[in-house]
Amino acid sequence: MSASVFYGFNAEKQRRGAQNAGGKIDNGDLVQLIKVVDGDSVMAAREGQEPVTVRLIGIKSFDGKIEKDVVTPFAQAARESLQRIMTGRSARVLLGSTPKDKYGRYLATLYSGDKDVALHLVSQGLVMVYTVYPFPAMQLYLQEQELARAGRRGLWASAEASDRALALISEWQRQTQ
Repeated sequence: MSASVFYGFNAEKQRRGAQNAGGKIDNGDLVQLIKVVDGDSVMAAREGQEPVTVRLIGIKSFDGKIEKDVVTPFAQAARESLQRIMTGRSARVLLGSTPKDKYGRYLATLYSGDKDVALHLVSQGLVMVYTVYPFPAMQLYLQEQELARAGRRGLWASAEASDRALALISEWQRQTQ
């Protein structure tokens, strides 16, 4: 078994365990980072409570589990940026109109101070705007993505990563029509 398969399996096992945990969050709650799962999901908890998995609304990170893939560095950069933004700080929760997805993850926007964590990742070019499920700030996210693309920030500086991102974005647009 290769290392990437082993670690990918281990991450998936941890993700499932967290999704089935007994924690709970509500709008307005302050949570602390327990662990960054990937570039668009974290495990977080209210003080003294069990952790929950939070899927950040409106973004999609590349999968970082595939070794030597052109997009892997961008997936890792998204994870690292998420770690930097949230470590040692409380984040305020704003749940989506549908509070949980089919996997039991909370769907939310997280604010660290006055910073929308997901929007920050978009502006740095580390993630793509995920438009399959509309959300209130979608137009703002799309504007920031276009600025990141025009400024060749993050994944938008790589022709191969940009091509892959644009293909995914096109697919998501087809799904919403």
